[in-house]
Amino acid sequence: MGSLVGHVLPGFAFFVLGFWHLFNHIKLHSAHPNSYMSSSWFPTSKLKYLELFLIMVASSISISMELFIGPARHQPLDPDGTIPSNHLRNFEHSSISMTFFIYAAFAIILDKISPKAKYSLALFLGAVAFAQQLLLFHLHSTDHMGVEGQYHLLLQSAVIVSLATTLMGIGLPKSFIVSFIRSLSILYQGVWLIVTGYMLWTPELVSKGCFLHDEDGHQVVRCSSDEALDRAKSLVNIQFSWALTAVTMFSISLYLFLVKLYGEKVEYSTLTKEKDLELEEEYDDVESQKESPKAFRVHGH
Repeated sequence: MGSLVGHVLPGFAFFVLGFWHLFNHIKLHSAHPNSYMSSSWFPTSKLKYLELFLIMVASSISISMELFIGPARHQPLDPDGTIPSNHLRNFEHSSISMTFFIYAAFAIILDKISPKAKYSLALFLGAVAFAQQLLLFHLHSTDHMGVEGQYHLLLQSAVIVSLATTLMGIGLPKSFIVSFIRSLSILYQGVWLIVTGYMLWTPELVSKGCFLHDEDGHQVVRCSSDEALDRAKSLVNIQFSWALTAVTMFSISLYLFLVKLYGEKVEYSTLTKEKDLELEEEYDDVESQKESPKAFRVHGH
């Protein structure tokens, strides 16, 4: 994961997953605002478990890249069977991918075997995956003091939100805002991973006074002075703030667009039904008025 591709590809996967959930939660809430019920994953019309299958495929690719494709000898261990220091991060990243694979695999099994408990248990597995992600990023073997450490420190804030809202979702399945924020935090993880990949491993984008340096086979950003390092970290904080603002504006704009797109149809349908009921009542009243004189004449006769 310690490369441009190693950050951009997982970032794209998180972005797509977050957007997929954000879109479906807004659509579901717009169509059924009074009976909204959250979902831990969303089926597709042609292949029910497509989302979960894609998570499993992406996780498998990530594990393969970290442990077998990326290493020079295509396996992460030393000849004596121990883990070398420069491959510790590979095991950390693959452990994160493994928990997401487990989440997706068991979500499918739960849906087939235990439909009643599938929502809460699937969210629990998702929370475990985010907890694993937070733990391994917080205790990352990568340098925490440099520019890369600052990017990963800020990434942890998005992971915390994903973890917290996933746990909250277990007890609040009808809360749209919890699902909305959870989806947005997953999407933002993807955005920030993509930003991290480009800003750390594109030489032209490295902060002034800093440079790419090879350490144990990994390209790492180092700075020539403390002043340059402090400036680089401050720029990372500004990037995070701007990205957060942009993603927030995007999410609210998407909400307004989808509410207009799907909400009006529901409202129109509801008003039409109410109008039809009113017409039926008026028709019944007219018919009853027509029949009542006749009934009176029969009675009088």
